[in-house]
Amino acid sequence: MSHKDYITIRGLTQNNLKNVSLEIPKEKIVVFTGVSGSGKSSIVFDTIAAESQRQMNETYSAFIRGRLPKYQKPKVDFIDQLSASVIIDQARLGGNARSTVGTISDMYSALRLLFSRIGTPYVGTASYFSFNDPNGMCPTCFGIGKVLDIDIEQVIHSDKSLNEDMLDIPAFHIGNWYWKQYTETGLFDLDKKWKDYSLPERNLLLYGAYEKDGERVNKKLEGIYNHLNRVLVKRDLSMSSDQTLSRLKKLVKEHECPECHGKRLNSSSLSCCIHGYSIADMCEMEFIHLREVLKEIHDPRGETIIQTLVATLTRMIDIGLPYLSLNRETTTLSGGEAQRLKLVRYMGSSLTGLIYIFDEPSTGMHPRDVYRMTKLLQSLRNKGNTVLVVEHDKDVISIADEIIDVGPRAGRYGGEILYQGSYHQLLESDTLTGNAMREHIGIKEQPRPVRTFLPIRNAQLHNLKNVSVNVPENVLCVVTGVAGSGKSSLFRDVFAKQYAERVIIVDQSSVTATNRSTPVSFLGFFDDIRKLMAQENQVSASLFSFNSKGACPECKGKGKVTIELVFMDPVTTTCEACNGKRYSEEALSYQYHGKNIMEILNLTVEEASEFFAEHKKIAKKINAMMEVGLSYLSLGQPLSTLSGGELQRIKLAKHLDQKGNIYLLDEPTTGLHASDVKNIMKLLDRFVVQGNTVIVIEHNLDVMKLADYIIDVGPDGGTAGGEVVFTGTPQEMIDTAQTITAKYLRKSLR
Repeated sequence: MSHKDYITIRGLTQNNLKNVSLEIPKEKIVVFTGVSGSGKSSIVFDTIAAESQRQMNETYSAFIRGRLPKYQKPKVDFIDQLSASVIIDQARLGGNARSTVGTISDMYSALRLLFSRIGTPYVGTASYFSFNDPNGMCPTCFGIGKVLDIDIEQVIHSDKSLNEDMLDIPAFHIGNWYWKQYTETGLFDLDKKWKDYSLPERNLLLYGAYEKDGERVNKKLEGIYNHLNRVLVKRDLSMSSDQTLSRLKKLVKEHECPECHGKRLNSSSLSCCIHGYSIADMCEMEFIHLREVLKEIHDPRGETIIQTLVATLTRMIDIGLPYLSLNRETTTLSGGEAQRLKLVRYMGSSLTGLIYIFDEPSTGMHPRDVYRMTKLLQSLRNKGNTVLVVEHDKDVISIADEIIDVGPRAGRYGGEILYQGSYHQLLESDTLTGNAMREHIGIKEQPRPVRTFLPIRNAQLHNLKNVSVNVPENVLCVVTGVAGSGKSSLFRDVFAKQYAERVIIVDQSSVTATNRSTPVSFLGFFDDIRKLMAQENQVSASLFSFNSKGACPECKGKGKVTIELVFMDPVTTTCEACNGKRYSEEALSYQYHGKNIMEILNLTVEEASEFFAEHKKIAKKINAMMEVGLSYLSLGQPLSTLSGGELQRIKLAKHLDQKGNIYLLDEPTTGLHASDVKNIMKLLDRFVVQGNTVIVIEHNLDVMKLADYIIDVGPDGGTAGGEVVFTGTPQEMIDTAQTITAKYLRKSLR
């Protein structure tokens, strides 16, 4: 191969990388392995992806660049033979109530075109089938499919009168303007309790009329219900901020729209059918069913549209999403589902010579479906593309043409290339990854006996088929099943709500939106560190907070300064006054044991455990971070820079010494190196020993082997799922179960 056949990198010092030089073969599947924090993402995302996107963006005009995401130039001496890149990460698909699988995959647009061409009776062009267009949307719910209504019982104290603050709304409290407007009409007995009101009296207070839909008695008297409806509901809530929504959700109930029954379209658009199905009927169908229905339509006017739809649906089914439907809201998809949906959008592309970059594509996939993913990666490569994958899953690593192993450990102990070569040679290398790939984990020999159960009865949410199951208490229970089988519905929705006072959900959602939040602030020991500094130097503790007195006066504690330029991109630079340290000169002039506050925040967890060894309270929190495998993080690292798996582990650290809780974990091995899986299982075992119940939703076979008890949901995904197909110990599963999961568990023991 000539040098043109490689992406060449020289002198890479991005993040923790130690002057790395690399040649990455093109038109191959190259998998990057190594423990969390070793530097894989720094090579793949922060260097190759960022530089490729940055140089692509420079080819556009300043006007377009202003609307594109900004990429920083990576710290690298030389990089050559890059191609344009496509990044397929795990960021969840955002969007509001109007964003569905159909709209984001463009399949709904094709379906609308089909109905406008061959649907009968003819109602209009494709826009007449759009729930986002005034021509098509239901006039009652404006195309959302749901209407909001006021939960008036929450606002009225039934055993109080107007003189006793009957109305629990700030504007209507005693003496306020609205309260006076109602009480001064002379229409109400101010000492009569709500429970004693007659129906006409209730209607008068709620609607300003003696009958619910009657004429207003007093033009000024709007009625409490009408007032709240105007203030809270008659606004486009999809445009509201998150804070407004969370405040309103307490008073507002969501109902299916009474006019369109959740179908989002007006009656005229819904009257148009193909083979007896309306467009809403087709959007309700799971992909497998929809594909069958479309294949039965033989009309030359719609032939090409149907071919396109069937091809996209086949790709969706092949990638392990047969259970989705077009009307599924994108906000309800998991990270793994979102990633696969993004991938399908590129599968039909006829572009070649691209670099496709994947972030753990096996996330959220049952072992059965991982091979489908590997087939797709291979087909992308066979088209003449370079496929770069950051991955921990053995099945994905084993199909690589080349493996680049980064390590040896995390953070400052990582950042080196340990191995580059084939999978078989990796198994013989003495690296952490090679050893973990070779290691064979057996079944837990003595699972804890189950003495008490927590019952779930007749669960029917989403695809659950009247499920009743006993969930074991005070053991480590793993919940398995293919994607879409109903695991999350049963545990995150039904079980967690039923036992809400005890359940703590530890998932991978972000902890906070602010970039000022760090491990020390999240775990609550920043105050203790600041107090130590203050006592040592006889000054105020607020001097050691970059959100308070100690902030650099120039950047106000942000460490960066953004300069807005009129016709170019805004430029963000490191603050010159503090050099990005966030603190004022005065704050940095004080020391504790020879280190100032910034130097303390720059310590890794491992270094900090020695530094604060004699301070039991601080040491306890730091040791909790060590136990959850985050020894490489620095104390002051912004939480916004952590991966989902790291966020999940930092949440675990917060609960380390509690008991009597039920911990519900959603795929805790995401982002974890194979060698760390045993450590996280030891940690979860410790939670059980302390007197907690631990329930883990997981696809990882090693996690199943180390469980006390398994609940398997299935038999498949979507309408073919929604039942509990096995409960018992891992050994019982291997001996007796005839489920998809059992088959793969047996296979892993061979």
